[in-house]
Amino acid sequence: MKLPTNIQIEKLHKKYAPTDRAFNLVFTHSTIVKDIAEQIITKRSLDINSKLVNVGALLHDIGVYSIINIEGELDESNYIQHGIRGYNILKQEGFSENICRFTERHTGVGISQNDVISQNLNIPPKDYTAESLEEKLIMYSDKFHSKNQQFNSFDTYSKYIGRFGKDKVQKFNLLSQLFGTPDLELLARKYKHPIL
Repeated sequence: MKLPTNIQIEKLHKKYAPTDRAFNLVFTHSTIVKDIAEQIITKRSLDINSKLVNVGALLHDIGVYSIINIEGELDESNYIQHGIRGYNILKQEGFSENICRFTERHTGVGISQNDVISQNLNIPPKDYTAESLEEKLIMYSDKFHSKNQQFNSFDTYSKYIGRFGKDKVQKFNLLSQLFGTPDLELLARKYKHPIL
């Protein structure tokens, strides 16, 4: 499996970003998710495809560009679609299925077909849950940083995801048992983003 280089990924972001501001928001967030995932891999000594994780982290939010305006504001009413839109972008760009899946399987702690139907979500009814260890790690790492330039503590994200049901909190707790909790202080100093 041939993976794109970081330079190729950055060029792809610039191709789809409507503005420099949008590029900076999304690409910085993606880079931070990559850093969080790398930290977890090292701390937990995970037997994982770290090169695929790097690519997945840097590409997981490519679909956000389709729902962001020139001021860098997200269209919240269509935010749920950014994973599917990203999947379609990567497919059109010729990426393999295992790379495309990172985009549609990182939202929340996974969206089941039942979630789509019961919550009347504006996406096709199917399962959007992470399956591989690499997919789970990207999904989990993504929860600790927001594109509004802040880090989310474990407790902050637990409270947020609790709005969608106790089962979501349980899934987040299971992921934390698998991956541990990242050191956000180190990253907050590096990127100068607050931890909430």
